[in-house]
Amino acid sequence: MFTAVVSATSLATIPFSRTYVAENEIGYLAEAVRQGSTCGDGPFTRRAARLLADITGAGHVLLTTSCTHALEMAAILLDLRPGDEVVMPSFTFMSAANACALRGAVPVFADCRPDTLNLDERLVEAAITPRTRAIMVMHYAGVACEMDAIGDLAERHGLAVIEDNAHGLGGFHHGRPLGSFGVMATQSFHQTKNVQCGEGGALLLNDAALVDRAEIIREKGTDRGRFFRGQVDKYRWMDIGSSYLPSDVLAAQLTAQLEAFEEIQASRHAVWYAYHEGLADWAEENGVARPAVPEGCRHTAHLYYLLMPDLERRQAFIAHLAERGVQAAFHYQPLHCAPAGVRYGRTAPGGCPVTEQVADRLVRLPLFAGLGEQDAGAVLDAVRSFRVA
Repeated sequence: MFTAVVSATSLATIPFSRTYVAENEIGYLAEAVRQGSTCGDGPFTRRAARLLADITGAGHVLLTTSCTHALEMAAILLDLRPGDEVVMPSFTFMSAANACALRGAVPVFADCRPDTLNLDERLVEAAITPRTRAIMVMHYAGVACEMDAIGDLAERHGLAVIEDNAHGLGGFHHGRPLGSFGVMATQSFHQTKNVQCGEGGALLLNDAALVDRAEIIREKGTDRGRFFRGQVDKYRWMDIGSSYLPSDVLAAQLTAQLEAFEEIQASRHAVWYAYHEGLADWAEENGVARPAVPEGCRHTAHLYYLLMPDLERRQAFIAHLAERGVQAAFHYQPLHCAPAGVRYGRTAPGGCPVTEQVADRLVRLPLFAGLGEQDAGAVLDAVRSFRVA
């Protein structure tokens, strides 16, 4: 049920995504500029990191310029080397595979579950070899992977677990926050995410032994952070690294968003459940699958998707919505058969047939904080007017 959600869109066109502006956002941006120093690790960087730690339960939080950069930092912290392998879903964003390939490691692409579209934990063990170093999971649509089974598997084989938590901020698995299961986790604050600062990310560290090196890697391989804390009298080049630290201006925007997190989530969940309930009968009548949320999972309302019967009807459905002023989108294309996936990775035994058919069938509906009841109703009307022949 919608409560106090104001429509933020034109009746003529309902966009797929729209940036939410938090109450304190403009004021914080101005404050960050006026404070006289806009580089990273300023007051807003520290405030945003504390807020993220509260939400995720992470032991230590480092803001980064993107989730991609956080994944690259994770690959460096794992000491991935040429020939090492990392098992990951084929149905995910390419940044996860890129982070491994940049280190000379091999992404091993496993299939997804047909219900949640997450990495199928039942197929992971067959993908593990003596070269495997880690399992990288991604909580698709903010619905948790089967982390108990994956954690047990990783422990048996002595592997690290990395959570790509780009969709999962605020999600839970049996009462435990997503982002707290892996030795490391990464967040995205791209403008399409629930909480955003245009471009941004974070690395969550759940192993205190990694913190010092992670800070060095993020600061171009130097101990600059220790210098500014007065722990050393000069900073030097200590390790490999890059410029992964965002401006305090971006952190100011992110701070305002994180302070409004509960409000943002309430708005997004209202839209998600309006779709889910409003499309139940239509989906059953037309052979369309809706998102699955297993018992014990609290999802993040990051996106709402439908699985059409096939590619042809998926494309017809997107065109049908566009004619009615509703922007919809498909999503990930399988990494295992992408040109770079073939070049730099390998496919786990049994292939990825579920990933291939899901990629052809999936369509995402508009979902963002501030999408009001009237516009959500228009989306529902447009969807329900489509008939799968």
